[in-house]
Amino acid sequence: MSAHPYDHGHTVAGWTGCGIAVAGTALLGAGVCTVSGPLLAAGAAVDVLALLVTWALHLAGWGKPSGPRPREEWSRRVRDSGARAGHAECLGCRMAGRRGGTAVVPARPVSSTPVTPVETGVAVGS
Repeated sequence: MSAHPYDHGHTVAGWTGCGIAVAGTALLGAGVCTVSGPLLAAGAAVDVLALLVTWALHLAGWGKPSGPRPREEWSRRVRDSGARAGHAECLGCRMAGRRGGTAVVPARPVSSTPVTPVETGVAVGS
């Protein structure tokens, strides 16, 4: 049994993208230290590659949507079941043309009567 009652979101897309981004950032750092334009360009290109690889893996089902997942989908070996339709609040899914579920954020009810403070019997300024 897990020590935590919730999913931390460790996914193939997350770990792969992070690993590639670390390599790109290391190239950027080496480019700054050596004042090398080609190293800076290579590091920036690798970081863009990390973004694209992470996005592609997320769309392929190896990422996860925001929020909690069912316990049976916690393993890194399990693909996200809702990836094909897209995730409702996911920018990456919207950019790929996947609109996701029909999750609607409920609006707060608007009161037509003015709100009055509740009297507590405590004098203000005492």
